[in-house]
Amino acid sequence: MASPPSPQDAEPPQAAASAPPLASPSLPVVETFHSLQGEGVHAGRSAFFVRLAGCSVGCPWCDTKHSWPEAVHPRLSLGELARQARQAIKAGAAFIVITGGEPLQHDLAPLSAALEGLGPLHLETSGVDPLRGHFDWITLSPKRHRPPRAELLAACHELKVVVHGAEDLEFAQAMAALSGSAATGPQLLLQPGWNCPVGQALAVAFVQSHPDWRLSLQSHKWLGVR
Repeated sequence: MASPPSPQDAEPPQAAASAPPLASPSLPVVETFHSLQGEGVHAGRSAFFVRLAGCSVGCPWCDTKHSWPEAVHPRLSLGELARQARQAIKAGAAFIVITGGEPLQHDLAPLSAALEGLGPLHLETSGVDPLRGHFDWITLSPKRHRPPRAELLAACHELKVVVHGAEDLEFAQAMAALSGSAATGPQLLLQPGWNCPVGQALAVAFVQSHPDWRLSLQSHKWLGVR
C-alpha cells in the first residue's frame, strides 16, 4: 500500500475566495442645499438641508412630490453628506435639517452618527415610521390620513399641523392632547396650506383665540428661496 504523502508533499489548501468589499453606507438623496429654514420655530435661521428620497404618506398638497420615488434619485455616501454638512456649517449654517420625502423610511442611525458633532441635527417627519437615530430637534408634521406613531408624539419638540379646513383644527387639537401638557409637550404650530385662503383664515382665527398655539408660514416661498 502506498504511504500517504508527507506534509511537505501535500497539495496546499485552496485559498478562500476573498469577500467583496462592503459598499459604503449611502442614502437616496433628492438634493442638499444651504439656505434659510422657512417654517416653524426656527424659521429665518441659516440651515443646511439634506432632502432624502422616498415617501409612502402621499399628501395631495405636497410641494416635493418628485421626492416620493426612491429609485430615481442618486445615492450619496454618508461620508459625502458629512463633508457637505461640514462645509455648510463653516459657511454659517446654524444646524443641519434631515427632511424628505419621509426621511424615517430609512434607518437614520448611521447618518446621525456620521453627522454627530458637526452641528445641531434637526429632523422633519410625519411620524409614520419608527424613530431611528439621534436628533437635537424633531419637527413632527402629522397627517390626518396617516396619523403618527405615539413614540414620535412623545419625542417631538415641535408639532406643526397644516390647515386646509376645519377638520384639520380638530386633528391638531387631538394631536396636541396626545403629545403632552402645555408645560412638557412640544411647541404647537398651525401652518396654512400654501395658497389656501380658507386654511389661512382658519389658522389665524384659531391662533388668535388659543394662546398655546402660534402661526407658521412658509416664508421661503414668500421670499422665493429654497
